Amino acid sequence: MSDIPKSDALVAEFLSVLSYERNVSPHTWRAYRRELSDFSAYLVGHGAPAMRRVEHQQIRAYLGTLYDRGLSKASVARALAAIRAWFRWLAKTGRVEQNPAALVSTPKLPKHLPRVPNIEQMNRAADHIGSSAAAWPERDRVIFELLYGCGIRNAELVGINLVDIHWANEAVLVRGKGRKERYVPLGDVAAKALRAYLPERGARLAAAKKSSDALLLGLDLRGNGRLTTRSIQRIVKRVAMAQGLNADVHPHTLRHAFGAHMLEEGADLRAIQELMGHARLSTTQRYTRITSNQLTAVYDRTHPRAK
Repeated sequence: MSDIPKSDALVAEFLSVLSYERNVSPHTWRAYRRELSDFSAYLVGHGAPAMRRVEHQQIRAYLGTLYDRGLSKASVARALAAIRAWFRWLAKTGRVEQNPAALVSTPKLPKHLPRVPNIEQMNRAADHIGSSAAAWPERDRVIFELLYGCGIRNAELVGINLVDIHWANEAVLVRGKGRKERYVPLGDVAAKALRAYLPERGARLAAAKKSSDALLLGLDLRGNGRLTTRSIQRIVKRVAMAQGLNADVHPHTLRHAFGAHMLEEGADLRAIQELMGHARLSTTQRYTRITSNQLTAVYDRTHPRAK
């Protein structure tokens, strides 16, 4: 059988599958395109054998070039994950006989855990968002309350529309990774912040003679007015620094603080997993800084056979 189409054509076909059949997020799609295009160019530039004859040695050699460029183990691991997924699809569709990337070990990553503000610091920051640090205090308070109060991701936050606020059920519909939907509770403080923001949102749109489905709007109301993830990052950092928090605070810090603080207050790990939209419990454990001592304490406090 012929070893065509070429690697770049197979990359393009796989990216199309990711976009139209698997509904991956735009961020994930761009990451796969970057990693696979780079790997495909490596295969072509180094005279690697045709796709059906690519071996795990070629993949290891490519990862070696990434280290030579100064990339971190985490970056190399992301590249390998993309290559594995591509070859898994190639094998499933009969383009190759097996997945050679499965024989390549993932770099062992150091377990860095992000620092999070404590509960008192987070409460103080959220309660004192003012005009000195916030260009639109009512909106920026909503941003903090939904990131920290609901534990959602930055991309999930910017994707929320007005219709996703379910007042009767006191919940917000969010769309997570892979466009999976879940409801998160809307707490009293977050609801209060939303009620203070929505009239101003409506007034700004009316003054500009515009309409928008998006919950969170930018000051200039360009396009459909929706804030971007980059804008959210800037807003969070500016407000956090004004409240004396670390300069490295970003939207995911608030999400991580949500999980860590719920754990500290005795929440069940499975409940935290559902609220945060984690596919695996191990992810929840990592994000909430679980230790064996904490797990033992939870077990001793809650399991009937531990007493």
